[in-house]
Amino acid sequence: MRSKSMDGGSPQAIVPRKGPDFAWQDVPRWWFDNDPFKTRFFDAMSLLFPEGEKFFIACVRDFRDGIADPELRAQVKDFMYQEGQHGMVHTAFNDHLKSQGIAVDHVLERQKKIMFGFFRKYLPKTFTLGQTAAAEHMTALMAHGFFANGMFANADPRVRAMYAWHAVEEIEHKAVAYDVLKKVARAGYFTRILSMMQVSFSFPLHVFMIMRHMFTVDGVQNRFTVWRKGLWWLYGPGGLYPRLMRHYLAYYKPGFHPWQQGDLDTYRLWRGAYEGSGNDAIVAADAVMSSLDPQPA
Repeated sequence: MRSKSMDGGSPQAIVPRKGPDFAWQDVPRWWFDNDPFKTRFFDAMSLLFPEGEKFFIACVRDFRDGIADPELRAQVKDFMYQEGQHGMVHTAFNDHLKSQGIAVDHVLERQKKIMFGFFRKYLPKTFTLGQTAAAEHMTALMAHGFFANGMFANADPRVRAMYAWHAVEEIEHKAVAYDVLKKVARAGYFTRILSMMQVSFSFPLHVFMIMRHMFTVDGVQNRFTVWRKGLWWLYGPGGLYPRLMRHYLAYYKPGFHPWQQGDLDTYRLWRGAYEGSGNDAIVAADAVMSSLDPQPA
């Protein structure tokens, strides 16, 4: 089903793929450039994904019965399938993190209480859908930017492949929650922006708190230096987030739509390699990496 928008852009088909299966047992503890900060940054995000995907599905489902457009209804169905697969694959990876001593169950229970015991219990459904659309924008801009710039060149091929597969699907369905927010929930600009500001603050804070726990489990030494260098890698000039800032800030424009942003060359290359290899996510990710000029990680 092709995602369509009156706002222009280059929508792509939403493909309901089965999530890839990886063997995680021998993945190094610090699989990203042998760097604890870079590794645990993405590990902490992975830890949050399964409950996050459940939250996103629930928030979109709140408005499903009000969708009159059959194409948007089909997109919502495919969105839910993809998000469900993401949760399953990241749960398997989280089981690997659990084997390292990470308190996965405790973190997920705390996250569940926040998302389902507070957000969905006390906040308006339109606002929680706004949180979903905001989170989808943030994951889509990371999908467009983090993988495409060659950053994962020194990462374990399996974890790189997992994030590349996830990134592709985030790009495919990046407008679904937003379209439901605008066309069905009829949310105004204030709701859209306030929910984005809340997600922009709470998500990285939660990630950093999980990373602190992971560093303790890992026995990381010189932790001040690790945080200083890592935060510079994220936020310093030329860092990951400054490179994505223009894409992020576009969300605050009154006339914004997700399909106005994001280069699709890497997406098309990944999809061609994936389908041409018999749906091998590692082959597809490696094909993308071989086409890119690695950037400083």
